[in-house]
Amino acid sequence: MEKVEASRATMSTVAHKAPITIERKVPNDLDTKLPKPYMPRALVAPDSDNVNGTWGHKHNDMSVLQQHASFFDMDGDGIIYPWETFKGFGTLGFNVISSLICTIILHVALSYSTLPTWLPSPTLPIYIQNIHRAKHGSDSGSYDTEGRFIPANLELMFSKYGREVPDKLSMREVWHMTQGNSVAYDFFGWAASKFEWGILYILAKDEQGYLSKEAVRRCFDGSLFEYCAKMRSGAVGKMT
Repeated sequence: MEKVEASRATMSTVAHKAPITIERKVPNDLDTKLPKPYMPRALVAPDSDNVNGTWGHKHNDMSVLQQHASFFDMDGDGIIYPWETFKGFGTLGFNVISSLICTIILHVALSYSTLPTWLPSPTLPIYIQNIHRAKHGSDSGSYDTEGRFIPANLELMFSKYGREVPDKLSMREVWHMTQGNSVAYDFFGWAASKFEWGILYILAKDEQGYLSKEAVRRCFDGSLFEYCAKMRSGAVGKMT
């Protein structure tokens, strides 16, 4: 009997004296839906519904985080300059003012940590090869520190916070998710997380005001940006 109780305790995801573990549920069947869900993937961003990642999306032998950033590398030279980011946001449908604000924030925040030298650059470039250095705290943990994608953390995000509609997050749930991932005294991480998820919500929310797991997953590998640009040009239909 004691062995049975010990076995149950070993696999339990709930501690009754920690109510937050009851409130934020986690799946216990990920292994049956996705092989090795906790293993970081370098080239693709799979989930339980897309075990091979985004169909038709070319990884070009870049890490998932590099793929996420490379949409804004308009000339494909591996360096993102502010004017490329500004143009990229315009392609996604952001107006001139919001594109300018987002560009300034991103390049001021990310440029220096990705530079190949200790000397700052007045043009604020972001080097895609070193984009993993720009990873900040208080995030979802879906990227590891080398820019690989961890599928389980995407699944945990939606199982913990997606209450109203399965595999979708409302604006309130996105806010709660960023709050839940906050690390104590990580002021930069708090602000960066709110900023990034706010942009994603504006870009990819559906008609009912929900952010789908598919949209979030495709944001991580950058294919969402390609999709949104094509949708604006009328080349593809809407994502469900």
